[in-house]
Amino acid sequence: MNVKERDLKQQIIDEAKGMFMRFGIKSVSMDDIARKMGISKKTLYLHLENKAELISLILEEKLLEEVSTMEKLRKSASNAIEEILGIADFIVATLREMPPMIIYDLQKYYQATWREFDEKYKTHIHRTILENIKWGVKQGYYRQDINPDIITKFYVGKAMVVVDEEMFPADNYDCDVLFQEHIEYHIHGIASPKGLEIFEHRKQNKQPK
Repeated sequence: MNVKERDLKQQIIDEAKGMFMRFGIKSVSMDDIARKMGISKKTLYLHLENKAELISLILEEKLLEEVSTMEKLRKSASNAIEEILGIADFIVATLREMPPMIIYDLQKYYQATWREFDEKYKTHIHRTILENIKWGVKQGYYRQDINPDIITKFYVGKAMVVVDEEMFPADNYDCDVLFQEHIEYHIHGIASPKGLEIFEHRKQNKQPK
């Protein structure tokens, strides 16, 4: 694939991402994407096998962006509490931008693609949170008697429940509120008195004046 072909493929991915965010995944067809870009359906399929592959590429791109962001958060944080709250702020901002129908469409109509992404995402989150917990224990901001592996698996499990449409229907619950409650629950369960002091101080500073 030459540079021009790679550029067109990226343009297709970018255009589809915007259309999915606006109209939902199920509502946008490959014909719609080709029409919006002013290319033939044949040209579209020269670059992508099907819609599932397109969705998979968008999710992969999103995951790489998130991994990069969380690595930067880790490097800039002075302690584990600051890092986990930075991660929470990032995820809440992401959830606020994402229409609930996106996750619903993925889980209902593209189950294989969702499962593949879900496994990769869980692996990424598990690694990030495990490192955070070990760092927090070492610093004394998390309790010394916790089991990092078990707590990490608890965290990942609860985080996945937040986007479970059956457990928390989007019409009744805001994803960002759910995730904020999840983080609050997590930190109160593992933080030492010193860690809770930092956490409460951060919360007070974030409250509107």
